[in-house]
Amino acid sequence: MKLSRRLVVRAMALSLPMDGSPYLNEEDDLVLIYNRVPKTGSTSFAGIAYELCSKNKFNVIHFNVTKNSHILSVADQIKFAINVTTWDAKKPVLYHGHLAYMEFAKFGVIKKPLYINIIRDPLERLVSYYYFLRHGDDFRPHLKRRRAGNKQSFDKCVAVDGRDCSAENMWLQIPFFCGHAAECWNSGSRWALDMAKYNLVNNYLVVGMTEDLGAFIAVMEAVLPRFFTGAMELFSAGGKSHLRKTFNKIPPLPKTVDKLKKSDIWKMENEFYEFARDHFDFVKQRVFEMKDGFLKQREQQFMYEKIRPR
Repeated sequence: MKLSRRLVVRAMALSLPMDGSPYLNEEDDLVLIYNRVPKTGSTSFAGIAYELCSKNKFNVIHFNVTKNSHILSVADQIKFAINVTTWDAKKPVLYHGHLAYMEFAKFGVIKKPLYINIIRDPLERLVSYYYFLRHGDDFRPHLKRRRAGNKQSFDKCVAVDGRDCSAENMWLQIPFFCGHAAECWNSGSRWALDMAKYNLVNNYLVVGMTEDLGAFIAVMEAVLPRFFTGAMELFSAGGKSHLRKTFNKIPPLPKTVDKLKKSDIWKMENEFYEFARDHFDFVKQRVFEMKDGFLKQREQQFMYEKIRPR
């Protein structure tokens, strides 16, 4: 079977990088993957990256998965792994799209991409997505959404055990971090939850919270200045801090919340959310310290000494 010329060219594109040099230095040989979870503030963060890419001399590329699927076939995983790790002409680069975590090492990739992500309170994410499907948002206000015309409230949907508001729909952040294994998408799987926690700690550079988006952006600027120098200033200016707002979103009633919180899926997704929040707070505390009433980035905390031979 022959590969199309387009695929071969893209997979093996090794033309000059952005600075025109024939080889990439370590600072520019970077591939960052933001496998964004839907309705977590991802458009706002991606918007900041697009604002910064020309000034900071990196590329931003959106990858779109057919039919809004969040997983790829093994064949497509191999192609994707080759594409993003060998397309040197686009490095340094930030890829973003709605795709579950992929373990690049299983495809023979030696230098793996860096993963980042943002997650959200699982119930708030579900409510936001429910109304987004019906009313859209202020990012593309004239785009007709899949449930346009359906005016049923989230509370009413839960009361009648509707499909769009079921607890099953909260099973998303865990499988996104768990990955492409079949068990990851088995709702309520303890194995999937454990794998998601493992990947978050071991295979993600930083995972932030929607509710603390400013802190996530500050951490990213401190950790990866090659990409995000100026991000906090841009965010604080307000132009991108509230880029996308769902129309006609109504907070659920307490009885609605209580009913959904009885489900095992909410309990597991919430356990993962709290685990991620605690981990992000730990990361944040190691990056910044309080001085004179302000958070400031810590100085470098290691040095080299006793180097032999002299």
